[in-house]
Amino acid sequence: MANILLTRIDNRLVHGQVGVTWTSFLGANLVLVANDKVAQDEVRQNLMDMVLPDTVQTRFFTLQKTIDVIHKAADRQKIFIVVETPQDVLTLVKGGVPIKEVNIGNMHYAEGKEQLSSTISVDEDDKKTFRELNELGVTFDMRKVPDDKRNKDILDMI
Repeated sequence: MANILLTRIDNRLVHGQVGVTWTSFLGANLVLVANDKVAQDEVRQNLMDMVLPDTVQTRFFTLQKTIDVIHKAADRQKIFIVVETPQDVLTLVKGGVPIKEVNIGNMHYAEGKEQLSSTISVDEDDKKTFRELNELGVTFDMRKVPDDKRNKDILDMI
């Protein structure tokens, strides 16, 4: 089974907090960005690569490619998956990716979204998706950085 350390929802995907703080905290040696758009965008890939230490490899896969190849990961790969939305996590889980815990890092506010914290805003579809993920055995953690105090469960807030 793939050695997935953590999956993070962050609409910014890889940036300083993810590339340095979370990666080193987890001891990850591979950051897998599962995002259909970024998988086709070399410029964004290069920008994300710039914030990661040289000791950390990156993969930029579509959601489907992640589903197709995650089970071929070597045991030595300590994988940190980063996705943009809770719906992306649900697609991966339903596709057989063994995700057990999700860190909810950043979900921007937009029209029609309810702000749960300074960095997390959800709409009705997000709420439904979190509930469905929970029914599939996924747990949640709402921290920007590892040193933050664990917040209460998102399920208690939606």
